[in-house]
Amino acid sequence: MSDHANSWNQASVAGAYAQLEFPNTYYLAYRDLPELICKHISGRRAVDFGCGAGRSTRFLRKLGFETIGIDIAPNMLQKARAIDPEGNYRQVANGDYDALGVGEFDLVQSIFTFDNIAGWETRTSILSGLSRLLKPNGKLVLLDSTEELYVNEWASFTSDPFPENWHAKTGDVVRDIVLDMDDRTPIEDIFWTMSDYEELFHRADLHLEATYKPLGREDEPYQWVNETRIAPWVIFVLSPD
Repeated sequence: MSDHANSWNQASVAGAYAQLEFPNTYYLAYRDLPELICKHISGRRAVDFGCGAGRSTRFLRKLGFETIGIDIAPNMLQKARAIDPEGNYRQVANGDYDALGVGEFDLVQSIFTFDNIAGWETRTSILSGLSRLLKPNGKLVLLDSTEELYVNEWASFTSDPFPENWHAKTGDVVRDIVLDMDDRTPIEDIFWTMSDYEELFHRADLHLEATYKPLGREDEPYQWVNETRIAPWVIFVLSPD
């Protein structure tokens, strides 16, 4: 297990992040998910892995899913329960999810979570544990940052103060600053290349069913910086082999 400190578990950052919904660059992360979920998912039982302050869990509930939000960060879960008292939020340990119900879920969603998970072994163990929750036709929808996020400027982020990001390799710590939050404490993520994501899925016995990279559109009400030509996010749709 890496000693990488999860920036989002800091109390001040957790509080600021809890106030965000879907502004600017974050909007692109969620914009296409309803259509993609409708296309790939049958059934309405879901687990939201790395739910944080609960916005991704609330998102699934609004789509009609019976959702359990899970996270290892107590500060974030406290925020999630305060915002959404009727939600189902549970603290878990990495890779230990069987108590939720093996083979009982149609969807396991993970939004931005793997940006904060270090190490091949830990990532593989987590993905294998999550896949055990899925029904035979269930899917894992994994959304995380592209390599380009950390070396370009965006409506929601700046990485300009961190030129070392340009030399990052899989597993390295990269930094950026979220411009949508008053708290400008640099956020630390774990860099991962697209080819190494594919290797990770292979190690976890997951089949990569589809890959999406949403781009901004000129008719959308945001002041895009690079979002119309470079994708900040990647969405993977995975199924157990």
